[in-house]
Amino acid sequence: MGQTPATPKIARLMRLAAAALGLGPGAGWQASERAALALRRAPAPTAPAELVTFLVPLVGPAHVSDFAAVEARLADTLNSFLAQSDPRWRAVICCQQRPAMPADDRLIYLPFSDPAPGNDKWRKLAALSARLDTLPPAPGYVMSFDADDLLHPGAVAEMLSDQAPGGYLVRSGYVLNHATGAVGRADAPSLTQPLRKPFWKLCGSCAALRADGGDHAATAFVAAMTQHEHRMFPYLARLAGRRLTPLARPSVLYVLNHGENFGARRGRVSFKARFVDRFRVTDPDELKALHRDFPAIAGPAD
Repeated sequence: MGQTPATPKIARLMRLAAAALGLGPGAGWQASERAALALRRAPAPTAPAELVTFLVPLVGPAHVSDFAAVEARLADTLNSFLAQSDPRWRAVICCQQRPAMPADDRLIYLPFSDPAPGNDKWRKLAALSARLDTLPPAPGYVMSFDADDLLHPGAVAEMLSDQAPGGYLVRSGYVLNHATGAVGRADAPSLTQPLRKPFWKLCGSCAALRADGGDHAATAFVAAMTQHEHRMFPYLARLAGRRLTPLARPSVLYVLNHGENFGARRGRVSFKARFVDRFRVTDPDELKALHRDFPAIAGPAD
């Protein structure tokens, strides 16, 4: 099972219009779009969100040259969860082999044994989504998160404090080129930077959906949505009637060119390295805040 192709942009506009009129699904609609319409027709959550659940697919030892390095990257990711100012989160990590993890009940290992060849990230995401229906139910948000990205320490607190009804989108974030040490700022285009891209167009750790445990329509939508590239996430959330609210600050740091990226195996890193160079962060105050909020990356001590 590979990644599900994206819906062409013109078709997306037509399907959004159909959904707004109460129509559809029609011929050619994808499983994710059908799941979105089913969720759109389901009752909206009424209880306050109490928990953020992270779904983390981890590459297996057979697919990498240095699994210890993969575990080190994962440790940085998990430590960014442990550093959250609000402790109301849990993370499920899916891999063929149980990785080294900190001892914390909020970290859950999901074994994966599918022997099919090729990139198994999408099958792991499917397994993680299926696990949602067996976890202790709780009203909250669900966010797929790559095992080499870092979360801002205030992200969970912002989500559970602001209570966006549909969920959250990482519009602003950072991209670190590990090979050079340069960090670029991803954000919405502006008059002064019209070619800049929002973070959600660059990295899969970008969307937290309101999906309460025990709500099968919501968890089925998460399962179908995460089979697509991340650039489909905002569209699918709109189709589901769960429009995503941008987080207020740069909330995720994406590390590329560290040697074991999924993107590198798909040949999709070079343009991101060029993006980092074009939108490199040079302001001393911003760099100081960046290294304070994401201490796993090398940088100034103060």
